[in-house]
Amino acid sequence: MNLGAHQSIAGGVDRALERGLSIGCRAVQLFTKNNNQWAGKAIGPEEAARFREAARAFRAEFLIAHVAYLINLASPGGEVKRKSLPAFRDELERAELLGLAGVVFHPGSHLGDGEGMGIRRIAAALDRVFRETRGFRVRALLETTAGQGTGIGHRFEHLDAIRARVREPERLGVCLDTCHVFAAGYSIHERKGFLETMRAFDRILGLESLRAVHLNDSMKPLGSRRDRHAHIGEGEIGLDGFRFFVNDRRLRKVPMVLETPKSEDLHEDVKNLRVLRSLRK
Repeated sequence: MNLGAHQSIAGGVDRALERGLSIGCRAVQLFTKNNNQWAGKAIGPEEAARFREAARAFRAEFLIAHVAYLINLASPGGEVKRKSLPAFRDELERAELLGLAGVVFHPGSHLGDGEGMGIRRIAAALDRVFRETRGFRVRALLETTAGQGTGIGHRFEHLDAIRARVREPERLGVCLDTCHVFAAGYSIHERKGFLETMRAFDRILGLESLRAVHLNDSMKPLGSRRDRHAHIGEGEIGLDGFRFFVNDRRLRKVPMVLETPKSEDLHEDVKNLRVLRSLRK
């Protein structure tokens, strides 16, 4: 199984991989800079070399990054819009330098202007950033969202609409977050609902576009539109939902990473990974 977890980069980006290896991760997600700042310290050649050396212990397609939370490609204007595009380009540049397979990002929030307008803004922003990063191998991974506020991405159709408007759709992929899709109303906690959800995903987006899965239980009930992560089996999704994911043969080559709460000794990750492995048939 390609199971892993998001890991801290405290001490250098390569430390995220060391932390992951120390608890048996086969896949790792990381921030390449402080996730609550627009700009970050440049990754120097020595740090990049250390990262690439540590990355040899993993399959390249199982290493991904997540962008800073401040970025909103659907923003209508002002400081957020002005800063989001260069910040997103910087995220792609940093990931490309490290040789990562993908950069996960929430599509954005339209802030009251409607889903259609938000989707057009996201596609336009991606077109501009892709022009400025021509030749990059790293993919931008649209993440499914819970549907809080004016966020876009809580329906598979939203992601398809963005992809349809982008001039280089081959540079996009999808990251499915279990907590988010459950909160958005997809009943993945039951076998029938899981199968229906995956059929819908395949019909609308194509399973070949699925490049990462975030394995998070949900503190909030089905359709709550609230993004609150819980440990595996301790939330509203329950163990069955995760059993479906880890035993689906179609997902064998997709990295699956935890984004659940943790402390410095990572014992929560160890426990959650143990639970997930126990669900394998």
